[in-house]
Amino acid sequence: MAGYQNLDVLIVGAGFSGVYHLNKLRKAGFSVKVFEAGGSLGGVWYWNCYPGARVDSDFSLYQFSLEELWRDWNWTESFPGRQEILEYFKYVDKKLDLSRDISFNTRVTSASFNTTTNRWSVFTDTGVTVNPRFLVLCTGFASKPLFPDIPGLDTFQGAVHHTSLWPQAGLNMAGKRVGVIGTGASGIQVIQEAGATAAHLTVFQRTPNFAFPMVKHPVSVATQTQMKKEMYPILFRRREQTFSGLEYDFVRRGLFHKMSPEERYLLLNDLWSKGGFRYWFATYEELLTDEKVNDEVYTFWRNKVLERVRDPEMQRKLAPEKAPHPFGTKNISLETSYYEVFNQPNVVLVDLNENPIIEATMKGLKTRDGVVHELDVLAFATGFDALTGGITQIEIKGTDGTAIGDMWKQGVSTYLGMTASGCPNMFFSYGPQAPTAFCNGPTVLALQQEAQGDWIVDCLFYLRQHKYTRIDATREASAAWVQRVGDIFSSTLLDRAKSFYTGANVPGKRIEPLNFAGGLPLYINLIQKSAQDRYAGFTLT
Repeated sequence: MAGYQNLDVLIVGAGFSGVYHLNKLRKAGFSVKVFEAGGSLGGVWYWNCYPGARVDSDFSLYQFSLEELWRDWNWTESFPGRQEILEYFKYVDKKLDLSRDISFNTRVTSASFNTTTNRWSVFTDTGVTVNPRFLVLCTGFASKPLFPDIPGLDTFQGAVHHTSLWPQAGLNMAGKRVGVIGTGASGIQVIQEAGATAAHLTVFQRTPNFAFPMVKHPVSVATQTQMKKEMYPILFRRREQTFSGLEYDFVRRGLFHKMSPEERYLLLNDLWSKGGFRYWFATYEELLTDEKVNDEVYTFWRNKVLERVRDPEMQRKLAPEKAPHPFGTKNISLETSYYEVFNQPNVVLVDLNENPIIEATMKGLKTRDGVVHELDVLAFATGFDALTGGITQIEIKGTDGTAIGDMWKQGVSTYLGMTASGCPNMFFSYGPQAPTAFCNGPTVLALQQEAQGDWIVDCLFYLRQHKYTRIDATREASAAWVQRVGDIFSSTLLDRAKSFYTGANVPGKRIEPLNFAGGLPLYINLIQKSAQDRYAGFTLT
């Protein structure tokens, strides 16, 4: 580990963001290493080995925009599965020779800033300590899983696994009685797989997911060869022009009220038929601000779901007449056969609002109506302490010795969604108060994280060029950024939903805007403006 001492930069995490930073920083001449808790490259995809794990972004944008990488790589499906994504990481590793600078199976547990040396002291679960000048956290927005508090869970004799901590060797659900708590993205994917093989499936739902069709299909090498001639560069440039970083964008503001009902129906039907997130991010720009627009989009969605679900009680639970929250204000997932699963006679759907889980028993889960739902396998698809949890689970102490988790209990405070005042020389990507969750994650990996990665690398280059050894966001700039994030958020319908967008999914967590809801173009413009103004909002010494 001698080469890990007195580094210029230590990166935490070897997913898309960590890989991008490592490659860029090495090319810029910095000494840099990566600590990764998992056993190989992939970040969230190393851990997401549950049945049915699949990306919800189109293949063309679920990759790095470096031509040296996409030129020789071909995907097999429009929405790649987990195994193919891991193969992509192996390919990237071989192309860029990444692993030589990565320490796998090494979890960072704490870090503290030394104001005398202007370096971080970083500690790990392997006993290794390093002292980098700069610390870059690429821990992802969903790396701290949440577990439900169920009395008696330790008495249950079946298998219990969180989707983010699924056995790497897999778990066969065929012929077994399976229970799934949660209907977010991973829950939907597990439910689809279990529905096809389990003897019996019980789904425990708190809030219905407004899921829509993925429309997955094979992709030929010939198609991709043609796309690489012209389309790929266009798609990569297009990302910077749209709210979500996808190749499509909202219909221009004002057109909803000028269109006839027939025009609006045909537009929504076209978006629905094409699949992906078009039915969310290519609808009307007023979707998240105008209740009339939102109601119409929800009604169309509901009618489409009712066509696929036969049982009236299932219809009521999966697509209620009155939406539990405005459409698009809580994370939406893509599906391939989700609603058809609930037409099967061996599938039960428990509404936890009407019939909550009281306790676990040796045989399964007991609900308030007295029924014991007997299970062999219990899957927790219960989400994460998102956006902040990946950072605060590390005991990071800044200049005053206060842990960042304690600092943020009174309210998350960042500057530009990449730095925290009082934690000099520390940066984070794909985290709180950036566009993170309001853009499709994988595309953000390729755009927000490339935009943030480029910004961070350029910043470090500027500091080196001007012989600065320390950079820290000012409290005033941070307060202004928090205010901007809050003002944009409060101008929408987003605060009408209880979601991880605000931390409402975590018991006891402060509810506040955790995402920049102004879209990627505005965000990129703002962070570039700071850099152009010689890193306005920071103190450089």
